[in-house]
Amino acid sequence: MPVRNTLAALGLLALLAAPASSAPAAGSREPSMTSIQPELLAMPGSLSNSWGDFDNDGDLDLAVSLKGGEVRLYRNDKGVLVSIGAAMGLPTSGGEFRGLSWGDYDGDGWIDLYAGATELDKLSAVFHNEGGKTFVNLAGALGLTVPGRSSRQNNWIDYDNDGDLDLYATDRVKGNRLYRNDGAKFTQVFADGPITAASSTVGACWFDYDKDGDLDLFLGNQSGKADQLFRNDGDKGFIDVAPQLGMTSLPRTTGEGGVGCAVGDYDRDGELDIFVPNYGHNALWHNNGNGTFTNVAKETGVGIENHAVGTAWGDYDNDGYPDLVVMSYIGEDTTKSTPKDSLFHNEGGKGFVNVLGENSTLNAGDHGVTWVDYNNDGAIDLSVARGYTERGDHYVFKNNLPAAKARQSLSVTVLDAKGRFTQAGAEVRLYDAKGKILGAGQVSTGGGYNSQNAAPVHFGVPGQSKVTVEVTFMSKAGRKVQRLPNVALANHYGKSLVIRRPAGL
Repeated sequence: MPVRNTLAALGLLALLAAPASSAPAAGSREPSMTSIQPELLAMPGSLSNSWGDFDNDGDLDLAVSLKGGEVRLYRNDKGVLVSIGAAMGLPTSGGEFRGLSWGDYDGDGWIDLYAGATELDKLSAVFHNEGGKTFVNLAGALGLTVPGRSSRQNNWIDYDNDGDLDLYATDRVKGNRLYRNDGAKFTQVFADGPITAASSTVGACWFDYDKDGDLDLFLGNQSGKADQLFRNDGDKGFIDVAPQLGMTSLPRTTGEGGVGCAVGDYDRDGELDIFVPNYGHNALWHNNGNGTFTNVAKETGVGIENHAVGTAWGDYDNDGYPDLVVMSYIGEDTTKSTPKDSLFHNEGGKGFVNVLGENSTLNAGDHGVTWVDYNNDGAIDLSVARGYTERGDHYVFKNNLPAAKARQSLSVTVLDAKGRFTQAGAEVRLYDAKGKILGAGQVSTGGGYNSQNAAPVHFGVPGQSKVTVEVTFMSKAGRKVQRLPNVALANHYGKSLVIRRPAGL
């Protein structure tokens, strides 16, 4: 049944059409979270934050970019963060970076970190991970300095399904660029194609919307430009299908536009939907399962008008439905602006209610945001960055979900046949014992300010003891599916279920 008809039939349309920020429940159902190590993380001008296990010790570490050019790296020592960036060879000053993204571009088993320069006279960096012991900037040798750009998002993805990670680099002021991984060097491709046109791009999300086995690209664009959805046609290039699908979000004023994107299955129908935070009214593109999308933001309660930036899906209460956090701010003078964030609780796939009170300590970010289970307890925690105001800071909020509820979850790590983190865009679905879909998720390809995490896919699975896990891999021969039946949740408390792509798949 169409989403609109379903909502009307349930008598919820009037409730859900109201702006989430005015919902009477705002703040009354806010989750209990505690800011950890605030003295260590109180660094002004915090922009992008990205999590990944750089030292392969089983927990996720945090990289944060600062306005002064520093890239802070925090090693996670069993839930305690230790600042080690300078000792590991990462910069402590210089040109500003935005769009930190983890990915194992050379397939050596250690994730590397890309950092995009925002100042036109500065160069982007590729910090190669030297066995978890140090980082060396190899951008020049690799051809990935990308001069003269203003970076917001960088995606490590295998767009051509040849088994290695390519790079897509967005540009806020000039043309975007796609680089093919040729081993020792990266080569720009489709330089004259629409995928690299100047679109004031901030957000970029890759996912297989047409289910043909390769990753397509959604772009959230600023300055009144149209949003775009590029269908990946292999060697023929990319075709923008947003106009024919009605997904451009036009008309816009020059002050309006898309600032990111987040892919998730909000209604647990197994299809990947797209949320777009905007300067203006947000959009939520419901995936109709037939290659088309419907904007249901207004009737689901997330279509509020805001000055939004980062966003991320995550089931913070493990009720089985992914919730949505949106970073936003008010105030024209960015040095005096104030966060005005939203935490939209998912009401069973039928709509959302903002549960974040205006005076909440969680109302703290205006740039990068992500959900991450940094302490491996089964409850995802909130990581935010605040780039504006003199204070700035970044924050990690520990989720105080009761242990019994925290254990009602499953974390899934997807690797290639050799155990390397190269499967960005792979899809993960869960089914119950009777074969009913419990939801879908995706290995992160990035989004915008949120950067790209090398993190497991998290699911809340209340009332389940065993599930079937299905992973869909992209390939030159189409979509390839691997199924693991009867996965016992009790065997994966405190650790991730690791699924490797079968050799030859």
